[in-house]
Amino acid sequence: MNKRLVGTTVRGLRAPIFREGDDLVQRIPDLLERFWTEEGVPIGTRDVVAITESVVARAQGNYASLQALSQDLNARFPGPHLGLVFPILSRNRFAMILKAIAQAKFERLTLLLSYPADEVGNHLLPLEALDAAGVDPWRDVLSLETFRERFGSQLHPFTGIDYIQYYQEIVAAEGKECDVVLSNRPQAILPYTHQILACDIHSRARTKRVLRGAGAFVLGLDELLTEPAAGSGYNPQYGLLGSNKAGDALLKLFPRDCQALVEEIQAEILRRSGRVVEVMVYGDGAFKDPVGEIWELADPVVSPGFTSGLAGRPNELKLKYLADSEFAELNGEALEAALSERIRAKGDDLQGRMETEGTTPRRVTDLLGSLCDLTSGSGDKGTPVVYIQGYFDDFTD
Repeated sequence: MNKRLVGTTVRGLRAPIFREGDDLVQRIPDLLERFWTEEGVPIGTRDVVAITESVVARAQGNYASLQALSQDLNARFPGPHLGLVFPILSRNRFAMILKAIAQAKFERLTLLLSYPADEVGNHLLPLEALDAAGVDPWRDVLSLETFRERFGSQLHPFTGIDYIQYYQEIVAAEGKECDVVLSNRPQAILPYTHQILACDIHSRARTKRVLRGAGAFVLGLDELLTEPAAGSGYNPQYGLLGSNKAGDALLKLFPRDCQALVEEIQAEILRRSGRVVEVMVYGDGAFKDPVGEIWELADPVVSPGFTSGLAGRPNELKLKYLADSEFAELNGEALEAALSERIRAKGDDLQGRMETEGTTPRRVTDLLGSLCDLTSGSGDKGTPVVYIQGYFDDFTD
């Protein structure tokens, strides 16, 4: 049976440094034309071009100063004492937001930290330390004094930072008071203040529902900078979620209008090449580090915009299962022929069938986003555009 030897191919494309005002509807197809020509790569069936969210945000000029964020906070919260519920432990993601909050009008801040880790897996301390101390993280509310007495100063395994101390120092540098409480129940903030900013990402809807049900005034990070403040950037859907540090007093926000952008880029590629290429914008992947236990998804979604051909989930058979069970007596070309026939006859919906057990039921965009994030990295590779071929092929192609 004559089959292509290579299946999925992923290439990180080196691109120029994109700046505010760059027209990505033209610049991305320009890059692809150069790639196709210089590398001699033909356009395949259902090829995918993926663009990192930072390129889109930078081209949009979607930035906000800490001053603009402080102004938005001052307008939205009336009182002098603000509670911050479940912020993640991050110098890049939350520290700058905390600095802007400390620069706002509030006289006092109370931080409610989840433990032993934040929602994306950054650990304050090992779970084993809680077991040894007889602490139940779902029941026990710990003051900072109790935490220090039992566990001392805990340094993050990757960054070497004591995040509690780090966050306290950010607030103190602005001349403000800061309390720290540790609990996994959002209601633990209520003895301190009923004016609350829900700082979590994926659990934010529940946090806001629980606290509002208890009579608190609550906003989430997704409800800040949903429109410009003093000429700043904004994101009407995600607000501050997905933002990160762009300078000592500047935040880069998550890009907006991504759906329109990917559709326009796809249309321009079709106009130039006559071929349909799927297009997506991607941010963080969705995978867990086995050593640090960090779940790499601090953005609100993996992909804020993708063309229609990337919707849905994989519909795949588990070849290893079939080879070891139904076709255990076959080998060589006979086995390949039997597997190929099963693939051609598999139908459009395999959900719940044994021969799919162990395949990945995640959304296609989440799988591709993880693939792209690992390919482009977050450092100095210089490949913010990823080109994928053969992802939707199967054993019969």
